[in-house]
Amino acid sequence: GDTCTRGCSFCAVKTSRKPPPLDPAEPDKVAEAVSEWGLDYVVLTSVDRDDLDDQGSDHFRKVVMRLKRVNTAKGKDLIVEALTPDFCGELDLVANVATSGLDVYAHNVETVERLTPRVRDRRAGYAQSMGVLAHVKVANPDVLTKTSIMLGLGETDDEIMATLRDLRGNDVDVVTFGQYLQPSRRHLPVKEYVTPEKFEEWRVVAEEELGFKYCASGPLVRSSYKAGEFFLKNMVREKERERLEAKAV
Repeated sequence: GDTCTRGCSFCAVKTSRKPPPLDPAEPDKVAEAVSEWGLDYVVLTSVDRDDLDDQGSDHFRKVVMRLKRVNTAKGKDLIVEALTPDFCGELDLVANVATSGLDVYAHNVETVERLTPRVRDRRAGYAQSMGVLAHVKVANPDVLTKTSIMLGLGETDDEIMATLRDLRGNDVDVVTFGQYLQPSRRHLPVKEYVTPEKFEEWRVVAEEELGFKYCASGPLVRSSYKAGEFFLKNMVREKERERLEAKAV
């Protein structure tokens, strides 16, 4: 759906305590549409659905499984990335999506720990999001994990570095940095417009100093940045080759 149960201070998505019910036909609709478009990499995302018993976890799983099934039947090698909510930190719901057959599990920490209570809905949490990302690898070690951080909200360099170290400590593979832009006057103001040179510095730190497999970093970069998809495709396929070779041995 297009209506979220949360109200983060940076986000302009419409909210409601009781959004409309899920569309049970959505897995088939998404799978057929993606197949017709001829895509080889697709990113699924959703609003938070705290109103549902499983917060939408099983719906996510069904969409991924149907996507894989339909495209495999047509001889297509589709890579699926899912950008998920935090599922309130309920790890069985995280594992349900992580084991659905997807290739990249993305969940955004959004900002540094100090700013999280101001930037994100009260039901979200810095440690909670770290726990989600960590548990993905517990449930499925073959999945790539990915997150995104907005800059320009008043964070310091030391706080960004601490966040990056926390992410690597939880075995997150990919990170993206983008400039926060205020959707309306009702939302958080921009504290700083970060220079392209500074974004490049953070890319170098992430990849060369801290060992992230990939970092997309720039003012207009968003969590599902297209420039990263070619790299992620190769990463996914290389991991699959390694898995098959190890299985053969």
